[in-house]
Amino acid sequence: MAFDLGQEAEEADLLARFGAGDEVAARLLATRLTPLALRVAVRMLGDRVEAEDVAQEAMLRLWRMAPDWQPGSAKVSTWLYRVTVNLCSDRLRRRRNVALDTVPEPEDGAAGVPEQMMDADRAAALEAALLRLPERQRQAVVLRHLEGLGNPEIAAIMDIGVEAVESLVARGKRGLVAALAGQREELGYEND
Repeated sequence: MAFDLGQEAEEADLLARFGAGDEVAARLLATRLTPLALRVAVRMLGDRVEAEDVAQEAMLRLWRMAPDWQPGSAKVSTWLYRVTVNLCSDRLRRRRNVALDTVPEPEDGAAGVPEQMMDADRAAALEAALLRLPERQRQAVVLRHLEGLGNPEIAAIMDIGVEAVESLVARGKRGLVAALAGQREELGYEND
């Protein structure tokens, strides 16, 4: 998801308008940003219901800070990514006492033609492999490869240096390759 400066300025303007009481601006922001928070939370937590709670909390925090938003201090989306990632981290820390086998698998959701089923199996394998990565590697991989953010923006979200992002992404990718290596044929990659 590439982010252009026009969109960045528009979101900052919408947030400022909401902070001043504009309900239309609030609806536009919610329509644009809630899916972003939900998508990241689902990928981080592997549980859609819990992810919906996180996305809702992240948006509530955005609404609460809207009147105090300082234009030019950060991108609205960067701020929201950071809050969402932090909320997910908090939930994951609370879960640490739960055995990995008891964590529900990500929802499949797809049914029908063989291609859709194969795509769903691949997505589920990727989600399961993501959940086995260390938390910081998972954050970096999700933000870089699934959300399409650049390393500088990820560094700002995660509050680390660009080199650390590159290292986390590289280690995360190696972890995913290792986790999925034994499933190539099962996932239909024997001819790829």
